[in-house]
Parts: sequence; C-alpha cells; structure tokens
Amino acid sequence: MEKTMLGYQNKVVRIDLTKKGVSFEPLRMDFAKKYVGSKGLAIRYMYEELKPGIDPLGPENKLFLTTGPLTGTPVPCSGKLSVAAKSPATGTMNDCSIGGHVGIRLKFAGYDMAIFEGKLSEPGYVLIDDGKIRFMDAKDLWGLGSHEAEKILAQKYGPEFSIMSIGPAGENLGVMACINCDYYRQAGRGGIGAVMGSKNMKAIVIRGTGGVKVNDIENTTNRIIELLRESVVNDDNQYIFDDGTTAFLEACNDGGILPWKNFSDTTDEKWTEYNGDVLKQYRVGKRGCGSCGLGCGNFLKIGDAICEGPEYESIAVAGPNAGIRDPEKIVKFNEVADDMGLDTISAGDTIIWAMEMTEKGIHDFGIKFGEADKMIEYLKLMARNEGVGKDLALGTKRASEKYGGTEFAMQVKGLEFPQYEPRGSWATSVAYAVSDRGACHMRAYPPNMEVFEAAAPPYTAENKGQLVYDLAEYNAIKFSLCICDFWGTLDYDIMAELLTMVTGVEWTTEDMSTVGRRVINIGRAFNQREGFDRRHDTVPKRIVTEALQNGPAKGQVIPQEAFDDMLSQYYKVMGWDENGKMPEDLIASLL
Repeated sequence: MEKTMLGYQNKVVRIDLTKKGVSFEPLRMDFAKKYVGSKGLAIRYMYEELKPGIDPLGPENKLFLTTGPLTGTPVPCSGKLSVAAKSPATGTMNDCSIGGHVGIRLKFAGYDMAIFEGKLSEPGYVLIDDGKIRFMDAKDLWGLGSHEAEKILAQKYGPEFSIMSIGPAGENLGVMACINCDYYRQAGRGGIGAVMGSKNMKAIVIRGTGGVKVNDIENTTNRIIELLRESVVNDDNQYIFDDGTTAFLEACNDGGILPWKNFSDTTDEKWTEYNGDVLKQYRVGKRGCGSCGLGCGNFLKIGDAICEGPEYESIAVAGPNAGIRDPEKIVKFNEVADDMGLDTISAGDTIIWAMEMTEKGIHDFGIKFGEADKMIEYLKLMARNEGVGKDLALGTKRASEKYGGTEFAMQVKGLEFPQYEPRGSWATSVAYAVSDRGACHMRAYPPNMEVFEAAAPPYTAENKGQLVYDLAEYNAIKFSLCICDFWGTLDYDIMAELLTMVTGVEWTTEDMSTVGRRVINIGRAFNQREGFDRRHDTVPKRIVTEALQNGPAKGQVIPQEAFDDMLSQYYKVMGWDENGKMPEDLIASLL
C-alpha cells in the first residue's frame, strides 16, 4: 500500500485543554492500514497513548473522536462518529458510536481525529470551526440539562454546527453518563460523558465546510447510488424507516427474550399496550443521520413527554423490565435520561435492580416495580448525585457490592445488561461476557441468528464460540468503517468494494475479515494490559441458576458448565489461552 490513502484527511488535531493549546499532526497511516478507521483506529491510538493503570477520570485519560475513510462521502449509513476513552464504569477500553451529523462535520473541518487531553481549569467548551479552534467559557451552561445547553448553543451558532454536550450526570462524573449530540443522539455506554465532564468540557461545537477527496469521484458516486438503491433502500430495511427499533419489541417478546422485572423472567402478554403501533400514533416528525437513506429517527410527543425514539432498549428497560406499561411514562423516562445525560440502559437497569432489592427486603431504596414516576425522578437524583441517587449512581456492580443482591445485579465488568435475555439466546451470554467494554449487544448480536432468523439453535452450547466470534468480527470491521448497524444487507464484498473505490487502494474480502479480527484483539490487548482475564468474563448468577418461568423459553437456564464450555470455545477460536490471555507474539503482531 502507499503511504497515504484517499478518503482520509491525513490530519489529527490534538487539543491540550490544560494549556489551551492546539497542535496538528499527520494521521498514523500505518495504524489506518491495519485498523481502517473509527472504532479500530481509536482503540489502536488508545493502546499507544494511554498508560496502563491511569484513572479514567484523571487528566491522563484522553477523549478520542474518530472518523473513518467513508465518513463525509455519500456511502449510505456512514455518518457516524466513534467516541472513545478508558471507561470510568469498567476500567476497560470504551468506544461508542454517535449518529447525527457531527462525524461528517469533523471530517469536513479537515480532521480524521480529534484528541482531547488534560483538563480545563474552569467549565468551558471547545469550538472547532474548520481550522480555527477556540476555548470558550461555559460557566453559564454548567448545571443545565443537555437539551437546554444545546438549545442555547444552537441559537448562538446556528444549524451549520453540530453540538456534543453532557448533562448533570457527566458534570458530576457519573459512571453511566453519556454524551448527547444534535439533541437526541447519544454516545451512551461506559460513562463516556463522565470523561468529558472530568475535563470540565460541557460541550464540543463543530462546523466543517470542506470536503473529502475520493478516488475516481464520478464512478465511485454512481456505484454508491446503485448500492443505495439495491442494498439499502429496499424491502428488507423498510421496517427501519417505518418503525425504527420499536419493531424489536414484538420479535423479542415472540422469541422469549424480552426481559421482565430485572431479568427475573421474560415476555409480557400486554406488550401491545406500548409497542410501535401505539407509539407511532404520537409521531410528529422523522429524521435521519448524515449520509443515511433509512431515517430511523421518530419524533414523538405524548402529553408533555417528547423525545426522538424511544429505541427498543429504552422501551424495554423503562417498560417490561421495570414492570411498567404506560407509553407516556416510557417516553418521559427517555426524555429525562437524555436531558440529564444518562445512558438509559445502565440507569434503567440500576433502578430496576433497586426495585428488586426493595421488594426482596434486602435494602429499601424506596422504589418498587411499576412505580414509573419515581423511576423518572430517580434519574434526576442519580444525575445530580443527590439522596438515594448517590448510591444508584454507582451502578449495579458497585451498589450491589455495597448492599447485596450481586446475584441479580445484571452486569458484566460493571456495565449493565442490554435488554436481551441470554437464557433465551445462549450465545448472548458469551457475547456479553467477552465484550471488550462489558455487557454489550453491539460487539456481537446473537439474538438475530438464534431467535429472529432461527438460523442457529438457541438452547445449546454447541458451536457458540464460533458463532459469537463470526458476529463480533463482522461488527468490528463494520464499525471501523463507521457504518450504521441498520444496513442489514451489508457484507464483506460490499465493504471491500467501498473501501477500494474511496481510497484508491485494493482491499479484499479477506482483508475485511483480517481487520475485524485485529480490532477484537487490540481491544482485548488493551484490557489484558489493565489486568482483565477469564475471571472477568462472567455473567450474573441468575443466568446460570434460575430457570425462566414463562414464554417461549420457559424452563431455560444456562448451566455453568455450558457457559464455561462456550467461553472456552471462543478463546480457542481467538487463539487465546484457557485463562483468556493473548500470547505475546499475537499482541506484537497487532502493533
């Protein structure tokens, strides 16, 4: 390969918050050739620049905003941005992707990556306006909800700017704080908003008025338009525009993996009271991210509750998993969580754990299943670190270690469960366990294979290590290209074709597989350096000891031996040892 490739700006901006200094440097093209962009490129930079053992909330941690070579082109669903740092929730690496238009604007400003280092002495925000970067005062914004802060900045700068902001949760260094963007998009998991808060950054405001150079622009553009028509805007993906992820509610309920009351059981016979058909009645608008042909975003207004969404995860966590069926309360939960800057999954799971703790009489947190108004109020207490919110802001791992109930604290490595019940999809337990940032459905997504498509038997350990690996490899390269999950028919052939067209350098389908594997390994290498191994690749006791009582997966439990077998299978596929450790020669090959 050549030293540089088209599709990249070949430029990194490094922003020193402590000294209020800015420097520019070429992108590490040797990293790009191995890891492509976005997710993979961000983790490679993190491995290079973050010293082992640093405090995730200390000035030594860095915040990486990373685009990919397809960002800023008309490639469908390529408008996302990777946001990465060491996680204050788990101590692992953490990368999130965020939609809207911020990734494209960073790229058009002339940068493949922005790296934020150190800490502002006073609350502020950073303004990136093409090549001009300024440090602005944010004392008047500090303490405001994310929505109000974004509104003030949007009125000041106008619609050409994207705004990334944190709410009170990020300001108070909450381990489930997220970063909001364009009002309703989130880099949600692992406390990434707390990293931004620890740097005294209320917001990042970005405008880019440039472009991206690609190889053979005429033929590349024509082929992209063909792919848009053939592979994206088609019947297979139409449900994304029509329903968004609310469609998953029916699929999960029918498949026996919709969680009920803190994963104590599954399925809800009254799921139609808050499903997509109900929510669509309150839709007042639609939106899509930059370069998207699908437009999954739904603006809803029910009573005084308004949000874009809610996504399946938020519906499930504020609905059946909390014993709640009121659609207005579910939407209000989503709205308040966004405004407070809280990850709906982690915050919801933690409150749900507290509900069960109260009902079991282990510790009285003052809230029980079904108490929707209290659940919404608790979000504010958690974000502001007040009252009972102080304990719940710790997250389920730390709170359960303090008060008990660890066996039903639904988390891995300190990151709370997504809303898919593993006992109805056995490979999901392994996907959660080996995910590089803790329990996560975006690293590998077995429910699609085991439940929705019924392409693999769900209640067996056989071949599940390979299944989880295959799914994880695919997602690792897809998200390193920074392509959205909803291009459901995307395959390695198309990925390689797109990269070849845009960069002017030949990429093969085998390269896609190689890069995907490398990205999984560099994430594991980072975590291994931080002391993580098999001891941390676990699931809560509930999953391996309690059988489901209702629904299509009734009677299912994942025996400990079966879980251990699946985990060992996965390690073998990866070439790691029985303790989940990578050999030194493998780590050396990644660098």
